[in-house]
Amino acid sequence: MSILRLSAFTLAAAVLATAPAKAQPVAQTIQVSKDNRTIAITATDKVIVMADTATVHIGFIAYGPDSDAAYATGSRISNAIIKALAAAGVPHDAIESENQNVSPVQEYQIDKLTPAEKAQRKFQVVQGWTVRTPADDAAKILDLAVKAGANQSGQIDWNLKDENTPQAEAAGKALQRARIVAAEMAKGLNVKLGALLYANNETQAEPPRPLMQAMAKSSAMAAPAPLAINPRRIEKSATVYAVFAIE
Repeated sequence: MSILRLSAFTLAAAVLATAPAKAQPVAQTIQVSKDNRTIAITATDKVIVMADTATVHIGFIAYGPDSDAAYATGSRISNAIIKALAAAGVPHDAIESENQNVSPVQEYQIDKLTPAEKAQRKFQVVQGWTVRTPADDAAKILDLAVKAGANQSGQIDWNLKDENTPQAEAAGKALQRARIVAAEMAKGLNVKLGALLYANNETQAEPPRPLMQAMAKSSAMAAPAPLAINPRRIEKSATVYAVFAIE
């Protein structure tokens, strides 16, 4: 058996000749013999599309001198945020609770405050939600929540309504790349590339995206405009293992 390897465009390839042996591809065994010569290619390609949906993380933290006072403040802010979103036409089922907690404030959290400030921060209420919305409305949703009291907000997850179409497109591009490289290898061996015998697609993990965070601060100034937020581009990649016949 003779083996030829090629590295180009992040490709790894092997040519299997005429000796009676067995090759072990990703998901099946290809029988290599005098009557079944093959070229095996692994190729990776990708597509990049603009996100069309967003999940906006919003929330708040409120304090009080005791548990009841902190809870009362938290309840007021909590309902104000949900009311603001509802008034803007955000569907009820697009809003999901993420966390909520009423607890004492630890001393290390307030050790740099004055005694008077410490007295007003004995307990805290923390609550958060996620809001699913069209990508173009993410800035508006964040702005509404922050102005209603969501002072622990800003993380946005960018997504696609249809994950399958760009993934399939990436796999198709990878297969086409594999076919081009296989054809060039066949030319170098003075043989003709035949039909595709087998193909396997492996989805690649998406690279992590940095997340933006924002906090609201009380102010007597006029309400500012929403933050300038643009949807992120989403990369979908695929790795294809393809086996072609040699004629």
